[in-house]
Amino acid sequence: MSADRTQLQTGATTLGTPISDAQADTLLAYLALLQRWNAVYNLTAIRDPQQMLVQHLLDSLSVLAPLDRHRATLGAPAIRLLDVGSGGGLPGVVVAVLRPDVAVTCVDTVGKKATFIRQVAAELRLPNLQARHARVEELKDPPFDVITARAFASLADLVRLTRALLAPGACWMAMKGQHPQTEIDALPADVTVFHVEPLKVPQLDAERCLIWMRPATV
Repeated sequence: MSADRTQLQTGATTLGTPISDAQADTLLAYLALLQRWNAVYNLTAIRDPQQMLVQHLLDSLSVLAPLDRHRATLGAPAIRLLDVGSGGGLPGVVVAVLRPDVAVTCVDTVGKKATFIRQVAAELRLPNLQARHARVEELKDPPFDVITARAFASLADLVRLTRALLAPGACWMAMKGQHPQTEIDALPADVTVFHVEPLKVPQLDAERCLIWMRPATV
């Protein structure tokens, strides 16, 4: 466990988001839960523990510094974040662990995945983490300040399905691999991409970026 903790903390520091021993241990406890449930419920295709640490935890950690920067521009640290198609809770659980002042809701159409998130919230004592078993377009929750998704759908579909859940002044923060120019070109005219942010995930030899979008102002 100590080697994994060191690897996780080193990666987090590289990403500009240093984490404490306790935070690292909570993330590793989450990873252990994910591995245990995955053996039965197939929550993620990645099964190697080392690959899960890099491709799940460090990949999700890469959004923390950009999210913090965005929260600073809002001047409102306590925000509501929706993680769409959350699956096993990525990046939603990671955000909830490290940012207790962010109220995180994970939504997925697969019941066993929502059940897993609820179990994570209970076992890791994360009162700021909730799960919804629903199609995102049918959610009746109050609006959110940030809507994120990781490997969920095209940017156009994400916008179409979740626009009604955006609070005034809110934005989308979509996690993507390579720069998705074709998806950006397919966005409706009344949506603005205001930043494409390259991400460098430690120990991961793959392109990553964040697509920041908001409804265009009239």
